[in-house]
Amino acid sequence: MANKLLSGLNFSHHTTEWVFANVRFVLFLGFLAIVYIANAHFAEKNVRGIQQLQREIKELKWDYISIKSETMYKSMQSQMDVSLERTGLDLEPEGPKVIEIE
Repeated sequence: MANKLLSGLNFSHHTTEWVFANVRFVLFLGFLAIVYIANAHFAEKNVRGIQQLQREIKELKWDYISIKSETMYKSMQSQMDVSLERTGLDLEPEGPKVIEIE
């Protein structure tokens, strides 16, 4: 009786028949698994690229702000006067002249 029970629970023959009967379905599931894995890799690659671009943008923004502040500092009249003293030029102390047209 135990032999009959064990032979009835032997799924290897039934499983093999089911797999061969549904080869298309099994291949389709395998294809879907490959597409799923490829999609996950593609998404991870895109996320890494986006993070790299965000770091690059942040660094460029810092460079822009430092260059802008340096330019504003050097364009002040007092700084222009200091930089022109080395060349022998001197700015007039009264500042720029305004031209009025009547």
